[in-house]
Amino acid sequence: MLDIKGLETSYGLSQVLFGVSLRIEAGQVATLLGRNGMGKTTTVRSIMGMLPSRGGTITFAERPLAGLPSYRIAQAGIGLVPEGRQIFPNLTVRENLVATAANRRNDRDPWTLERVFDLFKNLEERKNNYGNQLSGGEQQMLAIGRALMTNPRLLILDEATEGLAPRIRADIYRSIERLKAAGLSILVIDKDVKALIRVADVHYMLEKGRVVWSGTSAALAASEDVQHRYLGV
Repeated sequence: MLDIKGLETSYGLSQVLFGVSLRIEAGQVATLLGRNGMGKTTTVRSIMGMLPSRGGTITFAERPLAGLPSYRIAQAGIGLVPEGRQIFPNLTVRENLVATAANRRNDRDPWTLERVFDLFKNLEERKNNYGNQLSGGEQQMLAIGRALMTNPRLLILDEATEGLAPRIRADIYRSIERLKAAGLSILVIDKDVKALIRVADVHYMLEKGRVVWSGTSAALAASEDVQHRYLGV
């Protein structure tokens, strides 16, 4: 589904990614882990065409993404839930969702308002509220729902539960489990390692712009030393 090989990305003269490689199979949930400033969001921005890469390749569904503008990458089937949510504050919940709605591949069971409201009951109750009237957790649900309305083949969640209350974090992870069960490929960036181990299939650990460890959830759960070395404060 997504294949990144030897990715190198810079901000001006400052190189951030040094040969990052990772792979996400169809229907798989993968994670990008690491302390702040290690290159996780830069990797996402590179995938989405927000930052031009200096080297390496990014292939999505066997299609090279190099040089494509962000909107073309989104149209190819990658849905992004960005860090900070970035919903439209002056649109209602319903308007936020329908603003991005598209079924370019003519899926037989596309994402609709009803499906999003079934996934996030809170949003149906607040469907006529404006984006800036929602709680942080509701805004995150809306950001996920907005991405799903594009009917993506790959969903990327950057800082999936940052700043949310424990109950809301649990709701978000339950939704990820449901999306996984429906066969959606997902890339998650988050700090809740226990929850990520429970829901994900494979993990990639970044340190100073390099993948320093990768493995299954079972391997990560058994590697307390790896968790402490690359995730501990």
